[in-house]
Amino acid sequence: MGLNLRSQYLYMLFNFKEKNMFIAKLVSVSTVLSFLLISNIANADNYTIEMLNKLGKERMVYSEKLISIKVNDEITWKSIDKGHNVEFIGMPAGVSKYKSKISKDAKFKFTKPGIYLYQCTPHKAMGMIGLVVVGNDKSNLDKIKKVKVYGKSKKLLKDLLKSIS
Repeated sequence: MGLNLRSQYLYMLFNFKEKNMFIAKLVSVSTVLSFLLISNIANADNYTIEMLNKLGKERMVYSEKLISIKVNDEITWKSIDKGHNVEFIGMPAGVSKYKSKISKDAKFKFTKPGIYLYQCTPHKAMGMIGLVVVGNDKSNLDKIKKVKVYGKSKKLLKDLLKSIS
């Protein structure tokens, strides 16, 4: 009978250690996953693009026509000069249309990879367009090539697309 109690005690002790090891491993894995998630969010950058009436010899322009960013990065379009906005006219599948108010700063967080084509609604024919490439993903390039743009924006878009192809 004494041997039986000792065996039961050793069995319980071994099971207790096994459970504690499992819990310790689970906590370690959870901690690592949490750190990776937080560090990915913490590594998100914020870029600023100015909406301008004039930049050098160009009129009605964004300060950046082409920008490449990472997923979860954010862009703020600053309304430096009045009369401009940001309107997405081409974007990856699953992204909702976006259109800011005229003469107001705009902010957008890019959570889906792909190419985003945007324009200033009042100055779209004057070539006030831009591209954002997120996560170096160009899978929607053919869709962007088919977006209808007007006036000076036609040539500018062609040149921008050529530079990322």
